[in-house]
Amino acid sequence: MSSTVIRGPILAGLLVLAAGLCAVPLRAESQPIRVGVLHSLTGTMAISEKSLVDAISMAIAEVNAAGGVLGRKLEAVVADGASDWPTFAKMAEKLITEDRVSSVFGCWTSASRKAVLPVFEKRDHLLWYPVQYEGCESSPNVIYTGAAPNQQIMPAVEWCAKRFGKKFFLVGSDYIFPRTANKLVRAQVASLGGECLGEEYRPLGDKDFAAIVAQIKTTKPDVIFNTINGDSNSAFFKELDAAGLKPESAPVMSMSIAEDELRVIGTQLTAGHYCAWNYFQSVDSPENQKFIAAFKKAYGADRVTDDPIEAAYFQVFLFAKAVEKAGSADVAAVRKAARGLTYSAPGGLVKIDPKNQHTWKVARIGQTQPDGQFKILWASEGPVKPQPYPKLLFPNGPGDLPSSTTSQPAAQPATK
Repeated sequence: MSSTVIRGPILAGLLVLAAGLCAVPLRAESQPIRVGVLHSLTGTMAISEKSLVDAISMAIAEVNAAGGVLGRKLEAVVADGASDWPTFAKMAEKLITEDRVSSVFGCWTSASRKAVLPVFEKRDHLLWYPVQYEGCESSPNVIYTGAAPNQQIMPAVEWCAKRFGKKFFLVGSDYIFPRTANKLVRAQVASLGGECLGEEYRPLGDKDFAAIVAQIKTTKPDVIFNTINGDSNSAFFKELDAAGLKPESAPVMSMSIAEDELRVIGTQLTAGHYCAWNYFQSVDSPENQKFIAAFKKAYGADRVTDDPIEAAYFQVFLFAKAVEKAGSADVAAVRKAARGLTYSAPGGLVKIDPKNQHTWKVARIGQTQPDGQFKILWASEGPVKPQPYPKLLFPNGPGDLPSSTTSQPAAQPATK
């Protein structure tokens, strides 16, 4: 596996070369601040992760165009996790020890995050993680800019129970996020007086959903709660359609399908179904219109923005603000400075919680439209305080992030 350095314009490079010919050594203060970008550019998760690299690259270009940070440019070192968790860990080690980056922006699946977490904790380094996840974790070596369970999963379950009914069928990819998320879903559905009629999983990248869809058709749930990730979603929705299960009779609430995935899956199969996120491209705000226009200008009019793309984008600006506040790109200084920072993101005001390093965000629910966009049907009144340890699973609470940088092992959910 190799990593690629994204450098500035050719003219700027020639100017640096000219300076080097004068044998004047560059001071550390004038050298770029290196940041790692670790996402899947190949494999089953590339359908989702490639666009996050685009978003990060655009944010870095915007920061540099505005003068950089502390008078220094940001320089991205991009590594391919290849949808393979051991590869993610190897690339994380390389970015930290060989490329000597200041922070790493990366990972999508919880499996990849869990694979790299021991590396970041061993090296006392910092990962900026942009995707919604199952919670049950609060590491001082991670800034979580995606949704905690109470900002996506839990509002979605409550909304579905009120809108469709309390009989759920759970389907997901077979790894940590869906399985842990569904522990919470089962507990919440039970607390609402409902029931789960089935719970089935398929491996990441799997295309065989015939048996699961047959079970859904037999049990007739009020709503299908979907935690499938990657390109398996295409096969799942094709199977639903072939079985005659339409949104009117078998609505699907998805946790990992956004506008970018819809470009590949298509809306013929998904229009009328539902998703829960913190951001949709249809959010009406000046910041969002500016963001959408810039993204399309950079990558093409056919491109779309979505929740993980937005989080991958705004976390670069939070990093830049943290470096400015710290007066240094040192990992420990950046981590300390990041706590409590706010930023006017395309989806609204976000804030890094000073205790658990998760992000305050608005929660939203949308319905897929034929044009590949979402009609926003519900939104929280304002940014929701992140709770990575839901009380339904952790009635006594695990405590907040320790003030030191020592590792805090993830607590295990209470069992009944």
